[in-house]
This record gives sequence, structure tokens and C-alpha cells, in this order.
Amino acid sequence: MENSGRLEAFEKMLAAVRENYDSTVSGMAQLKAAGKEKTVTYRQLMGNKLELQNMLSLYRIFGLIEGDGKGDG
Repeated sequence: MENSGRLEAFEKMLAAVRENYDSTVSGMAQLKAAGKEKTVTYRQLMGNKLELQNMLSLYRIFGLIEGDGKGDG
């Protein structure tokens, strides 16, 4: 794969990870507002959030994105 193709693929992946992170956090906030923090759905979203945070942290560690370390950068 060409460098420009790799860069384009990375940018698409990064956008998808950030979008997924934002929707996960939003879903968790809705459940929390409804008092449903102990549901399986909330816990699954928490797991997803942690996984996505880890991915964004790795991007930050390798200098691929900048940010404050609180989710998407």
C-alpha cells in the first residue's frame, strides 16, 4: 500500500475511533442520567470506552495525534 493510501486509511480509522468513542460516552451519560449504571449495557459501554481510550492513548504515545489524554484528542 502506498504511503498516501496508508495515511488515508489511518485518518479514516482515527475518525471512526473518535466517533465511536463520542457515541459511547454519550450513551453512557444517557444511561447514567436514567440511573442505569448497573445494567449490562452500561458495563458493556464502559468496556468499549476503555478499549477506545486505550487506542487513542496509543496514537498519542506514538505521536500520531495530540491531545490532553481525556478521550479523543
